[in-house]
Amino acid sequence: METSAAPVGNAIRVGTRGSLLARTQTGWVVDQLRRLGHAVDIVTIATQGDARTDLPIAAIGGDGVFVRELERALLDGRIDAAVHSLKDMPTEETPGLVVACVPARAMPFDVIVSRDGGTLRSLRPGAIVGTSSVRRVAQVRLLRGDLVIAPLRGNVDTRLRRLDAGDYDCLVLAGAGLQRLGLASRITEVLEPDAFWPAVAQGALAVQVRRGDRRIIEALEPLDDPATHDAVRAERSCLATLAGGCLAPIGAWGRRGADGLLEVGGCVLEDADGHVSRIMEAVRQTASNDDPQAVSESPAALGRRLASRLIDRGVEPMLARMRGRHATR
Repeated sequence: METSAAPVGNAIRVGTRGSLLARTQTGWVVDQLRRLGHAVDIVTIATQGDARTDLPIAAIGGDGVFVRELERALLDGRIDAAVHSLKDMPTEETPGLVVACVPARAMPFDVIVSRDGGTLRSLRPGAIVGTSSVRRVAQVRLLRGDLVIAPLRGNVDTRLRRLDAGDYDCLVLAGAGLQRLGLASRITEVLEPDAFWPAVAQGALAVQVRRGDRRIIEALEPLDDPATHDAVRAERSCLATLAGGCLAPIGAWGRRGADGLLEVGGCVLEDADGHVSRIMEAVRQTASNDDPQAVSESPAALGRRLASRLIDRGVEPMLARMRGRHATR
């Protein structure tokens, strides 16, 4: 299903998912474009991931369940740009499409929202934690193996209602979503590396367009944040090299240090037979001895180097077992 206002002249048609969070994120992009003097129409498009909240994401179709319908609308010419949560996008680029900009990132970390205001460590043994993410499940079990983890899908407001109704003692959510919805006051703990790793590109938006559409690419260019774009390039390059996919239990976080050089860390998890394994690594750019402003490698190359370090540490068998378990479901 699509909904749209009547087009206005040569307006930029921006596609969005229908959830409150997606519409809020898209609304921010649209506001920026309008401030730059562009006419903009919003087109709402239903996605498989939003429609099938009764199933785990992996059972719906894996990578891209929140983006494929928007991509089809772009390729068909029904919209001119699509706003995505970048962590939902497969690392393999869709032919004919390109990410035109990545705006400044919101909070990149997961958070705890608990009914009693406590932290993950303060929960009573046997407390019920709501999450369906394999990455979050593994890390919760690593920190608190005495907790009960119950599946939970749906929009942020639906999840919070179930928490408040007493179905769960706490939830693990993306901090960025709560921030963007004006619900940061619900956060009772921020979970940061090395204890708890976020998803690759978590907290970042991506605006996707048709490759070669200069009018739209140039309109979006002022919204791009180079520091965020470089950080997520490194994170996604690591994920692509590991061939993990956006549903794999892999976390990463890239950022610029005080010296301006990019650093990125990553974590691969395996949760099997009641035991959680974790391997972590981190790398950073180095400056040239001849020119302190020149760096040793691109963000993508830095991400590949991180992946190589993780592979050297032994993550490939972990990932192979994970892919095997997923294939048999």
